[in-house]
Amino acid sequence: MTLIRTAGPAVEPVTLAGMKEHLRVTHDSEDALITGLIKAAREEVERSTSLALIEQTWRLTLDRWPPGRVVPLRRNPVLSVTSVMVFDEDGEGSLVAPEAYRLDRASMPARLHFIDALPPGRRLNGIEIDFSAGYGPDGEGVPEALKRAMGILVSHWFEFRGAYGAKDQPVSIPDAYLRIIAGFRTPRL
Repeated sequence: MTLIRTAGPAVEPVTLAGMKEHLRVTHDSEDALITGLIKAAREEVERSTSLALIEQTWRLTLDRWPPGRVVPLRRNPVLSVTSVMVFDEDGEGSLVAPEAYRLDRASMPARLHFIDALPPGRRLNGIEIDFSAGYGPDGEGVPEALKRAMGILVSHWFEFRGAYGAKDQPVSIPDAYLRIIAGFRTPRL
């Protein structure tokens, strides 16, 4: 099971202007650094929580159908399933009809339930599920707590940027960040 982001978000959940205000930076000379830290903070929040903050597309590849024909999508909140393809041993793909599966958005992680048995697909990566996930196309729908977690990370990394080189970042993760995201983490088995 491999999860690949096929298209990233078009915007960040927090703006450069908002983050500069948070950091109390009034000049423009640090804009590139702060913009990079915002992106890194979003990526860290998404990695730590298995969430997609801003709408983005993903591909889940499987070697075989799981028992019970229920596939966890592992990136929430899922907005829609774009397509399900099954590839035979010759690499020929066939599209699975949307009527053949049901999306359960309420579960964490979201699940895709296949109603009937399906062809097995080739041995390696023979099944591809494309879907979109996120709280929406902009930062409006992102929970405020996750935006605050991003602010804590950006502030921490901004403050300690001179103590360590860029290749050593992130040096540490603040406890306040860990407390905020704890309620958003999906338990892993």
